[in-house]
Amino acid sequence: MPLSLHHIVVDAHDLSALARFWAEVLRWRILSEREREVVIGPDETAPVGICFMPVTDRKVVKNRLHLDLTSAAGDREAEIERILALGARRADVGQSGNESWTVLADPEGNEFCVVRPKETLIG
Repeated sequence: MPLSLHHIVVDAHDLSALARFWAEVLRWRILSEREREVVIGPDETAPVGICFMPVTDRKVVKNRLHLDLTSAAGDREAEIERILALGARRADVGQSGNESWTVLADPEGNEFCVVRPKETLIG
């Protein structure tokens, strides 16, 4: 059997709080919660989830890997505002302001993007 992606693992200072933030952002659920691991996903049968693992150090540099999220074109700005209300903040990673994405950071500073839907990028 070939390899397949199982979890995306995120180091977290407060893994329970960060897992709950991401579950709200993605409208997913907490699937498993242990002392040293919290897993979220759309449901128990989903092929991929996000696993939060504890670390003692805080994030200090830009992510080498980040998530790109998207929505329907008409919902994009409302979704950005919803995510900001959940505890995200706008992040500057050197963008010019003309990008087709908005850079945000989660409560622990992990950058992610809300990108325009592909159908709006054609042309």
